[in-house]
Amino acid sequence: MIRTFLVPATLAALALTPQSARAEVAAQSDAGFVVKHSTEVAADPQAVWKVLVAPAKWWSSEHTWSKDAANLYLDAQATGCFCEKLPKPAGAPADQRMGSVEHMHVIFADPQRGVLRMSGALGPLQGEALNGTLTIELKKTDTGTRIELEYVVGGYMRFKTEEIAPVVDGVLGQQVAGLTKAVGEAVPAG
Repeated sequence: MIRTFLVPATLAALALTPQSARAEVAAQSDAGFVVKHSTEVAADPQAVWKVLVAPAKWWSSEHTWSKDAANLYLDAQATGCFCEKLPKPAGAPADQRMGSVEHMHVIFADPQRGVLRMSGALGPLQGEALNGTLTIELKKTDTGTRIELEYVVGGYMRFKTEEIAPVVDGVLGQQVAGLTKAVGEAVPAG
């Protein structure tokens, strides 16, 4: 499943990554891995924050359970969630409730400092005994805002770390590219 579904997405993500972006699997072991992404946009941190907390505007529909990013929402306060509504399928009984997914739980949100931190295992990692912490920091620069993303994952999983870490790196790279595009132009490297 990982190879047939996620690896093509990784290749697509790499093709979409802005030229000024940096991405890497910063660390990995049998216990987990760390993924880092960094890019700069020509917008102030407040403008980037407004887009960041509206994932329906920038998260890839390809990486949702409903296949529609419009179903995503983020309550950017402690105890809030990065969640997704799962619409009722066609032909469902009238009394059937809509489904939902909590992708991550918000544990820190500070728009003034430009820090959003969430806890959760994304995508196929959700079914494993893992903890994941995603931190996104927005740092003012002379030309706009540097967006820094770090996802630290640890615990027990049935995936091989050396296989899943690059896939997660690619998928998160696609999301950073989507955020960059939704905010505006990336600042060219150099």
